[in-house]
Amino acid sequence: MWKNRNVWILLTGEFIAGIGLWTGIIGNLEFMQQHVPSDFVKALILFTGLLAGVVVGPLAGRIIDSSSKKKVLIYAGFGRMFSVLFMFLAIQFESIWWMVLFMIVIQLSAAFYFPTIQALVPIVVAEKDLLQMNGAHMNITTISRIIGTALAGAMLAIISLYSLYLASFIAYGLLLLSTFLLDFDESDVESKNKNKKSASFKEVIPVLKGIPIAMTALILTVIPMLFLGGFNLMVIEISELQDDSTIKGLIYTVEGICFMLGAFLVKRITEKYNPVSLMFIFTTVVAITQLSLFFADSKLLSLVSFGVFGFALGFFFPIAATIFQTKIPKDFHGRFFSFKNMLDRVMFQVVLLATGLFLDTIGFHYMVLVFGLLSLGLVTYFGLKHSKTAVQSSMLKEQEL
Repeated sequence: MWKNRNVWILLTGEFIAGIGLWTGIIGNLEFMQQHVPSDFVKALILFTGLLAGVVVGPLAGRIIDSSSKKKVLIYAGFGRMFSVLFMFLAIQFESIWWMVLFMIVIQLSAAFYFPTIQALVPIVVAEKDLLQMNGAHMNITTISRIIGTALAGAMLAIISLYSLYLASFIAYGLLLLSTFLLDFDESDVESKNKNKKSASFKEVIPVLKGIPIAMTALILTVIPMLFLGGFNLMVIEISELQDDSTIKGLIYTVEGICFMLGAFLVKRITEKYNPVSLMFIFTTVVAITQLSLFFADSKLLSLVSFGVFGFALGFFFPIAATIFQTKIPKDFHGRFFSFKNMLDRVMFQVVLLATGLFLDTIGFHYMVLVFGLLSLGLVTYFGLKHSKTAVQSSMLKEQEL
């Protein structure tokens, strides 16, 4: 796998893009802290961009399945660079509306970019290497997040927001250049174009229903989203609770390092245990870490909670991604990953708005109890349902024998 040129290009590109993305995110949070007093309004601003990504999801899926994936990545890269220009205007005029436009354009680009990357991985990597590649890809994403957030925090202390977004713009430009270097076989795309253009996005649903393990993995991704949806707002709130601005960078760093550790160990663990059972175990851990944030007034306990959360996700996401890439037919990868991207965004929006609303009403401590208990309830329900289905399948096989 490591001799594959495309693997290095994808991972290097992801590293560069991640640094640009996370310097931009820290910049967004800083800009909103300066101009938006309400947590709920902050959530609404983030919601607007995500909604645009959901709306374009079905179109993105069809285009990814029927077009050259390299071209889709290139156009998405241009869109991402173009979006940063709106943030320059937002800073110049101190206008939230320009920032909203920035959020919309960058999320439209992401709606095409990320499903294409997921669909591209099984093309450039052999099936036996997929779990390793997914783990490496997520580790690179995490490393870039750690460096990006730390770099952004340091840069904001000495340079302006404008310079921060300029660095982000340059990173996106380097990502676009790396995309041109990708070289893989897409000779079958043209021959399938006619059929794919008439293929419906809705065809994903019956395909998914026919693959129980993929359906289970998709359902379980709801649990981490209950935590991830309000992640940035919770980090801001914890910083205010502890009256310590440095805790933001520490939380991102600790969570990221623990995520990398989990992703590094995932291949060894999955060789010994059932992947579906592991997903249930780690989603339970995620639910418990949500509840533990009730004690977020303590710097040590808050860092431990985010660290355990990151470790659990380091196992969960590579396992889920590998199941999707190997069990879903490749002809449906573009539409499936766009469909999954839409579900993630809808969940993210709901949790984001709920987080902002709860922070303004019931407060941080009661909010994490609500989300934690909801997560535990969902894991228990889906776990019992999965066990019942497994028992019924086993009985049917015995009767056939």
